[in-house]
Amino acid sequence: MLTFLGFAMIATFLVLIMMKKMSPIAALVLIPALFCVFAGKGAHLGDYVIEGVGKLAPTAAMLMFAIVYFGLMIDVGLFDPIVRGILRFCKADPMRVVVGTAVLAAIVSLDGDGSTTFMITVSAMYPLYKRLGLSLVVMTGVAATANGVMNTLPWGGPTARAATALKLDAADIFVPMIPALAVGLLFVFALAYVLGLRERRRVGVLALPGQKAPQEAEVAEGGEEVEQAEVAEVAEVADGDLVAAGSGSAGRSGSAGRAASGASVGQTPPATSASTLTSASTPTAAPGSAAGAAPEDGFQGLDPDRATLRPRLYWFNAGLTVALLAAMITELLPIPVLFLLGAALALTVNFPHMPDQKARLAAHADNVLNVAGMVFAAAVFTGVLTGTGMVKHMADWLVGAIPEGMGPHMALVTGLLSLPLTYFMSNDGFYFGVLPVLAEAGAAHGVSPLEIARASLVGQALHMSSPLVPAVYVLVGMARVEFGDHTRFTVKWAALTSLVVLAAGMLFGII
Repeated sequence: MLTFLGFAMIATFLVLIMMKKMSPIAALVLIPALFCVFAGKGAHLGDYVIEGVGKLAPTAAMLMFAIVYFGLMIDVGLFDPIVRGILRFCKADPMRVVVGTAVLAAIVSLDGDGSTTFMITVSAMYPLYKRLGLSLVVMTGVAATANGVMNTLPWGGPTARAATALKLDAADIFVPMIPALAVGLLFVFALAYVLGLRERRRVGVLALPGQKAPQEAEVAEGGEEVEQAEVAEVAEVADGDLVAAGSGSAGRSGSAGRAASGASVGQTPPATSASTLTSASTPTAAPGSAAGAAPEDGFQGLDPDRATLRPRLYWFNAGLTVALLAAMITELLPIPVLFLLGAALALTVNFPHMPDQKARLAAHADNVLNVAGMVFAAAVFTGVLTGTGMVKHMADWLVGAIPEGMGPHMALVTGLLSLPLTYFMSNDGFYFGVLPVLAEAGAAHGVSPLEIARASLVGQALHMSSPLVPAVYVLVGMARVEFGDHTRFTVKWAALTSLVVLAAGMLFGII
């Protein structure tokens, strides 16, 4: 009964948010409360919620102060050089923009924190997507999938959990998996390339003043090669304005061509006239934001002359960030405490005057409130799943459904199960609750616990888009994308990426 209710609760939640019948916060609270009553445990709902909130409170605190810290670092210009480098590579070409999103997300993911990755990636790429009229769900999907592959780093969480649960060395699990994970990351880049070509065909090829449009052959859907027959000369316009580079529908200038192309799922319609192309800061329409806001949505851009820049403090901010990340990796202090201290120090040093501090906090309050509210709403969902025993019954049912003849192939089974289980469960629930059972079943058939542990990592590309991952709400919130739209677009590509990692692991003899 609890098994059925658990699957029904998750299915109901996903269907309602993907059909946009409920907001994620409302669905995360009301649906589990209703199913808790159905399970006959409504009297214990308060206990389950308090327990869930208690477990997720440190995560909420970490996200709150991480948003403030990295928002301040974006404001003061710490990431401007990285952003400029990525934007120089992109050259207003939709294909390069999407590939640049994947590259940037993968690089920033080296710190092991998903929320940091999404804040920096969205801050850098959001205005470029808006100005070119690109689909924002492409940005969120590519960023989440790239971060999911990189999330398997030993300090990212899953590898450490697998090592702890099975009493193994994290290096013995991760190092042999590097070739398979590298294949997965290359697949993400290839996917970004294909999605970028699709976006280029939809909105056309654009160029910045002084740049020539790429005269490249494109591969249309179905494998047919289509060449641009004509390329118009770049018109002379004011600095920063976008100009058409192709002819016909592929080269229409400004929003006229983009509007004719139509907007894809989750995309905010572009402005009605060509607008200035800039890099980005924290997406917020809150009062006190820096100069450079886009008129169509109040987005705060990385204006090179914005008042919040602190060039004289650049190396202080860089050193503080490196020290903060090093302390996170070495676990010098709990991560929420590190971000709390880092945010307070960064705010005090960069903005010593109280009015400026209040303005900066107000500028990022919208993101902080949205993300913290979503995390605490998710605590209701996870609290009911765990407290009622639904998670345990679901996991036991799935493990019990494995045919006896699959025993010698438990590594493959573990890899396949890691996709749905890490999507519908927290990493803690999977690695500490389910993985030991799978490892024990594999050991009975001579399968090494190391193989089981490595196979358990392949589902992380999909896990990063799970509604139970707090960082994903940072991603969709800052990108202003509906969670249901993000889920519909991303799940298929993330699942395919996980299967590619699994196939590569088996091909290389790692799993």
